[in-house]
Amino acid sequence: MSGAPAQRVNEDERRVLIPERVALPPSFAALRVLRIETLGGETMGTTWSAKIAVPAGTDLSPLRQGIEAVLARIIDEMSPWEPASHITRFNTAAAGTWHRLPDGFFKVLSAALDWAERSGGAYDPTLGASVKLWGFGPGAQRSGIPDTASLEQARAQGGWQRVLLDGQTASAYQPGGLHLDLSSIAKGFAVDEVIRHLQRQGIANMLVEIGGELRGEGLKPDGTPWWIELERPRGAQNTGYVLPDTVLALSGLSVATSGDERRYFDVAGRRYSHTLDPRTGAPIVHDLVSVTIVAADCMTADALATVLTVLGPEAAPVFAAENGIAARFVRFDAGHISEDLSPALAAMLD
Repeated sequence: MSGAPAQRVNEDERRVLIPERVALPPSFAALRVLRIETLGGETMGTTWSAKIAVPAGTDLSPLRQGIEAVLARIIDEMSPWEPASHITRFNTAAAGTWHRLPDGFFKVLSAALDWAERSGGAYDPTLGASVKLWGFGPGAQRSGIPDTASLEQARAQGGWQRVLLDGQTASAYQPGGLHLDLSSIAKGFAVDEVIRHLQRQGIANMLVEIGGELRGEGLKPDGTPWWIELERPRGAQNTGYVLPDTVLALSGLSVATSGDERRYFDVAGRRYSHTLDPRTGAPIVHDLVSVTIVAADCMTADALATVLTVLGPEAAPVFAAENGIAARFVRFDAGHISEDLSPALAAMLD
């Protein structure tokens, strides 16, 4: 990885990322009569929020109810923590059976399998058995570090090539013992679905967030973009060298970050990330601690954050450059922090 070392910066130093094209409203006067309202709640083991620009006096109750219905539908389709969800029924189905999937579930699984193929297996939505083995999945009980035999057994239950899809009937084939886990892409899809729902309600200007994954559309009532600050990875404040604050104009864009700060466990002084490498069935072991992706839709940003995290500090920047992916990579090694911006993201620097 050819990341440049971080430098000491002034507390007020700030970098600005602006997309090449920002969709302008037909009339800024129409924007100025709107006001920002905030809705929020809990979902998918985390929280959600929606900042929406609406006329004063808008009844927010139907909007909240609509968002909650969208999120409930996605949980019913793709949450392995729900015993009666579609994904749980697929994961526990008999070998050699085909299953008609809801449209959203089929779309997400199709996208996940596409990234599995394009990444050469660095991404794999069939890691459910391995995720549970490491204590991160539903019903998991962590009892130390899995032995080699257990790792191989869990890996044998997966394999993205084992999943067959029928686009005509939106069906998936269960070969037997295969456990899907879409947690690295479903949250981003949920953000997109909330956006689409609000757009159908006539709302054009909004910022939606679920568990740190965000998508912004339109502008704020004052005509400015939805500004968000990129996450700072762990250790960044303790090295003496820090990354400057980086803010992004999230207008017609999504952002997702993958790292080991939220879900992990420590054994004998070593941190084990919740991000597993499908090629080993074990947590990633490199020093790439944070990957941030900027993309048009949040489902893509969410998936790519995991893809590039697994690929690691050497292969990930190459993959991003070759595929035109806007990405920031942060590496933390022996007390030193360094950063690398892909060409597509560096082009957004103001």
